[in-house]
Amino acid sequence: MLSHHDIQVVQQHGHKVYSIYVYESPLRIWHWVNAIVMIVLAVTGYMIGTPLPTLTGEAADYYLMGYLRYTHYIAAYVFAFGLIARVYWAFVGNHHARQIFILPVTNPRWWKEVWFALRWYLFLEHTPKKYIGHNPMAHLMMFFFFSILAFGMILTGFGLYVEAYGSGGPGDWLFGWVVPLLGGGQQTHTWHRLGMWLMMTFAAVHIYAALREEVLSQHSIISTMISGWRMFKK
Repeated sequence: MLSHHDIQVVQQHGHKVYSIYVYESPLRIWHWVNAIVMIVLAVTGYMIGTPLPTLTGEAADYYLMGYLRYTHYIAAYVFAFGLIARVYWAFVGNHHARQIFILPVTNPRWWKEVWFALRWYLFLEHTPKKYIGHNPMAHLMMFFFFSILAFGMILTGFGLYVEAYGSGGPGDWLFGWVVPLLGGGQQTHTWHRLGMWLMMTFAAVHIYAALREEVLSQHSIISTMISGWRMFKK
């Protein structure tokens, strides 16, 4: 339930503009840190899977792949612990903090709104609807292409990480089952790399949709993830 502290009303150009506090500061910080970490993971992961041509000179003078793997591992730990913190905040934060982890699949009205949002994105609807949190289509996509996919990336990534140390190595008790389950290291690497492409494709669509909504919809999107306040312009 919204309190009077969660709603602001201001006058702009003779019209009332309503702002509702949606995203709390821990969630916003996680969002932007996570965005940077995902870029680092994608770039270093791609270069690990597709190494640069052999460099000339003494091998001892180069440690490029080592630095790439080290950076990838650090970013992976930040990504994993950030996701754990994000799940924790879903329990202690407001209603919008847990939206991307729960789908109201038994609610027919929600599916109707998903269909409407899809038509809006396809330019088949002329007027958008106002949503305080994610619109239902964004809600659906965030659940599958971030929440579920993020856990899959962590499992396959750390599965490959512990495989390098062999049985009994660090983390083997937690992730040692992943590689055998998926049929070996090469298959696990393939799934991990496919997950990277899916997540980066989703990120590109997510950025496009956010920019599009900021311009065409009647409420703020990008600025909301900066300030926490969603502004309804009309």
